[in-house]
Amino acid sequence: MLYEKFQLSEQYPDSSLTAYVCDKEPAVDPRPAIVVCPGGGYHFLSDREAEPIVRRFFGEGMNIYLLEYSICENAKNYAPLIEVALAVKMVRERAGQDNTDPKKIYTMGFSAGGHVAASAGVLWNIPEVREAIGVTSGECPEGINRPDGMILSYPVITAGEFRHNGSIVNVSGHKELTEDDINRFSLEKNVDSTTPPTFIWHTFTDTCVPVQNTLLFIEALTKAGVPFEAHIFPEGPHGLSLATKETTHVNPHVAVWTDLAVKWIKDF
Repeated sequence: MLYEKFQLSEQYPDSSLTAYVCDKEPAVDPRPAIVVCPGGGYHFLSDREAEPIVRRFFGEGMNIYLLEYSICENAKNYAPLIEVALAVKMVRERAGQDNTDPKKIYTMGFSAGGHVAASAGVLWNIPEVREAIGVTSGECPEGINRPDGMILSYPVITAGEFRHNGSIVNVSGHKELTEDDINRFSLEKNVDSTTPPTFIWHTFTDTCVPVQNTLLFIEALTKAGVPFEAHIFPEGPHGLSLATKETTHVNPHVAVWTDLAVKWIKDF
């Protein structure tokens, strides 16, 4: 395994991308790539949703890129969205040297990191992102930052009734949410036909980020004609990660999500 850490932009000094790529001779087929976004309510970045995820999916023949995105007061003004856009752009630009398939680049996120990963696919073409990464100026081509698919684990999706309030307050920068905040950061309100195919899962008993977040997203994907695979498991607390001993909370029923996600990627 080759390990290398990159700063994505001088404008976002708190953000970085760490690459975990295969150091063997290039395979016959390039490898899929995943940009991993840990959760933490836009307040911290969860270790349980970082390197354990890297190891699990790298072991399945994928190049993995771990994103450290801006949190707390630095999460406003679309900073995490711009950072994940820059990350996908970098992975696609490095595809040749990393033996990555440029048409199989995915974002993967957990909880608030799921909001980051989903934003990458839902809001990939908004003016703020286009300008920040150089599409508006013609420095890079249209769609270079759009992921080909998204893997979302108990994601924060809505800024409405079923929101995780801390996440939305942090990412919006407003303690009192405005109607504009709700419309901008409710991803289910912004899904369209350009949103990438999605693998998504949640547990029914999640009391931190209610399962309605996933259900609202599924409904929006359906209306937009975007294919998805969804799994709602009957029991399990928020933040299960791998749902194995390695990530503290053990739930064998839920732990199958990684096998299902791997199959979804390989069948893509």
